[in-house]
Amino acid sequence: MTSSTTEIDVFLERPLQDRLEWSQTRQARKAQWRVLLAALLLGDFLLVGAAFRLAYWLRFETGLPIFRLNVVPSFPFYIQLAMALIPVQIAIFAMLGLYHRENLLGGAGEYALVFRGTTVGLLLLVVAGFLEPALVFARGWLLLAWLLSFILVAAGRFVLRRMVYFLRRRGYFLSPAVIVGANEEGRLLASQLLRWSTSGLHVLGFVDDGLPVGASVMPGLVNLGRIEDLDTIIETCEVEEAILATSAHSRKEMLMLFRRYGVAEGLNLRLSSGLFEIITTGLNVKEFAYVPLVGVNKVRLTGTDLLLKRTLDIAVALPALILISPLLLLLAILVKVDSRGPAFHRRRVMGVKGRQFDAFKLRTMYVNGNSILDTRPELKEELAHNHKLKDDPRITRVGRFMRKYSLDELPQLINVLLGQMSLVGPRMISPQEMVRYDRWALNLLTVRPGITGLWQVSGRSDLTYEDRVRLDMHYIRNWTIWLDLQLLFQTIPVVFNAHGAY
Repeated sequence: MTSSTTEIDVFLERPLQDRLEWSQTRQARKAQWRVLLAALLLGDFLLVGAAFRLAYWLRFETGLPIFRLNVVPSFPFYIQLAMALIPVQIAIFAMLGLYHRENLLGGAGEYALVFRGTTVGLLLLVVAGFLEPALVFARGWLLLAWLLSFILVAAGRFVLRRMVYFLRRRGYFLSPAVIVGANEEGRLLASQLLRWSTSGLHVLGFVDDGLPVGASVMPGLVNLGRIEDLDTIIETCEVEEAILATSAHSRKEMLMLFRRYGVAEGLNLRLSSGLFEIITTGLNVKEFAYVPLVGVNKVRLTGTDLLLKRTLDIAVALPALILISPLLLLLAILVKVDSRGPAFHRRRVMGVKGRQFDAFKLRTMYVNGNSILDTRPELKEELAHNHKLKDDPRITRVGRFMRKYSLDELPQLINVLLGQMSLVGPRMISPQEMVRYDRWALNLLTVRPGITGLWQVSGRSDLTYEDRVRLDMHYIRNWTIWLDLQLLFQTIPVVFNAHGAY
């Protein structure tokens, strides 16, 4: 054992044992995941069964007029059918990876797999009914069973995910991780993982050749050693995740690390893209003369994804605008009565590919707002830094009420119908704010801005500007139609609670 290795061992035993105990031992972590897997299996089994029983009740026992009861149902037959189908449905979930650790606790992605699994189960039963004429069941029951299976299983996994998030904040279901590379990218990765307490990664520190052992890299995190000491660090700290900040290493170093740890048992080696500007945009690979070349997508959503999102926008925005038109008229009258000036305000904002447009809002400020702010230089400085004021003297009485419940943003449904905005998306920003997005500005312009979004349900105006940018990038990178539906439902209680709105 070299003197360097001895130094590493002594250092690791001193500052990291408490962290290791907080994260639990490897055996304890395995036991936690086994308990979670058992809970998932039991929950899915019971919820699929409950869906079949509830479907029977709705189809045959409620007397709903939409169902014509022209046959006498056999309750024992449907019980036997359900008992045969439940294991099949669980097996389909397993084949789709719904009990694989990599696919769990992922929110929208997990819901998409649940939807696919319940749909496959439905199709298999349809095929079985076609091949076996003696297998006769009500179509209404089948459709209800499919819909309720998806809803109940997704809801069950949502509840379980929230429980795991709660436990993660208390040190359970965490994977000890180190970041290999303490450059700007490595520190950015660590900062984001530390802020996202539900990520499931417990960052222990950095591994970097350019810093001495124990040197502080950022608050709470130190350099654990050199790359040549990574074996010792992994063994001593029971590391499960090694995150490689690729911009901190040469090609030769990355190949060496991949050969050594890429297929190591019990360790996941993860590589960052190293390209801040395109990390959320999306890449495509195309071969030219048998040479694979990577290209950057000009927009984040294309094809079916774009069609699904646009369909959701129109399907919700059009009827919503018709229903709230009397409310909009009333609010416009109140705005005019409360203060002089127009009822509506046009805000110049950035759209897809940098195209600017006017976002419609009900006016919430006095028309001489700039003059009012000139008398308060400290507030003017705060506005320049955060683009928000908690106690803004420019806001009218009616405007303050509308902002509290986001009523001033209702006219933006018109922008949604015009194709300039989406119901869900990153927050709108003015052309002047583009500089604040720095390296992320390219990504922001690949999707339409949204009336609501991840920032809206995560704290609204109480978030720092950096947090808003981070959440916008997370949304763009992880978009699915299921994420949009989830955020729409989460927006409703947030708006009524009026938390973080000003």
